[in-house]
Amino acid sequence: MATPRDILIIPIGSHGDVHPFIGIGMGLRDRGHRVRVIVNAHFHSIVQGAGLETIALGTDDEYRELANHPDLWDRVRGPRYIFGQMAALVPRVYQAIVDHYVPGNTLLVHSTLAMGARVAQEKLGIPTATIHLQPAIIRSAVNPPMMPGAALPRWLPVFGRRMLLRLADRFLLDPMVAPGLNEFRATLGLPPVRRIIQGWWDSPQLVIGLFPDWYCPPQQDWSPQIRLTGFPLYDERGVSPLSTSLDDFLRAGTPPIAFTPGSAMWKADAFFAEGAKACEILGRRGLLLSRHADHIPRDLPRGVIHVPYAPFSELLPRCAAIVHHGGIGTTAQAMACGIPQLIMPFSHDQPDNAARVKKLGIADALWPKHFNAHRIAKSLSALLDNPRVKEACKAVAKRFETSDAIPRTCELIEQLPQIDTM
Repeated sequence: MATPRDILIIPIGSHGDVHPFIGIGMGLRDRGHRVRVIVNAHFHSIVQGAGLETIALGTDDEYRELANHPDLWDRVRGPRYIFGQMAALVPRVYQAIVDHYVPGNTLLVHSTLAMGARVAQEKLGIPTATIHLQPAIIRSAVNPPMMPGAALPRWLPVFGRRMLLRLADRFLLDPMVAPGLNEFRATLGLPPVRRIIQGWWDSPQLVIGLFPDWYCPPQQDWSPQIRLTGFPLYDERGVSPLSTSLDDFLRAGTPPIAFTPGSAMWKADAFFAEGAKACEILGRRGLLLSRHADHIPRDLPRGVIHVPYAPFSELLPRCAAIVHHGGIGTTAQAMACGIPQLIMPFSHDQPDNAARVKKLGIADALWPKHFNAHRIAKSLSALLDNPRVKEACKAVAKRFETSDAIPRTCELIEQLPQIDTM
């Protein structure tokens, strides 16, 4: 058993981004550590419901304003909007750490966008682990991920891709983040940084990729401190159980097709309307998952219902397929449950995740402009009626039987060097 430590966890993002850190926090707590989660108030109830302490980082209203912004899911403007918001959050993340860390005993565990933790690591010497939830966030010129609106040409030699990445950093990505970040760093007596996404935002001590090597093999140009542990699969199981009405629905007929555009998608009216029509075309039951009841069509076809939320680990084994946005958490849960996936990728890491599961033979994808009831029905029929897809889903699900992502992640965090200088 490792020496008990004080661990501050800082996730940034939607429910799908926060869930893995709750699972890790529970694992660390059960290993004897004190765990506190610095997170927006919007998530306090689910974090506290898992038995973890919370420290406020912004209000629920601030989260809702960010999540409801029209640029968030735009393929081009979305990254600029997110990076701008996260750069503005750096001083608040840093101050929350300063106010709550225990000199000589604290470890930091932060998500990709919690860049204030990296500043605290440099200024205060706190041992720190950076956690990336998806491979799309890790730079590689050798085998580049598929990024919306910025895919590196595969026909270019590696040195050409490296040059393009340098140009993107200098003229596109650094201007989104560096001015505000470096202005704050100057107030702390820290030198300016550049090529922030190339490597600065990664802890030089430990970077953990929460996905397995069969999903994305490590690349030769990745940083040497990167370790892959696997999909954590935490989904509020035991905190938000299946409702009695949902259980009754699942028992009452054939396995339904589940539809979810992700917890951060607050403009999903068309997604659900087309999904419900597709179920009617197919003559199949459907399940529309959304915490936003106003997104659901008023008159649903027979056999199609709306449910605010259900843990995927309990729900998906009882579904025929899932139609979703391509978020890494939903993608992983569907793989673990062995069901086909139809993905409508909007932006961010979603196109890359869609490409990876298509390559595994367990999914298809439709871009938003092609996402209509008839094409949804056609794609779902091709997935559900293909025995090779069924066998591929079983083969992928079998890979999860020996998964120990959270224990392995906890072990790596416990091995962080004790270099605190305060």
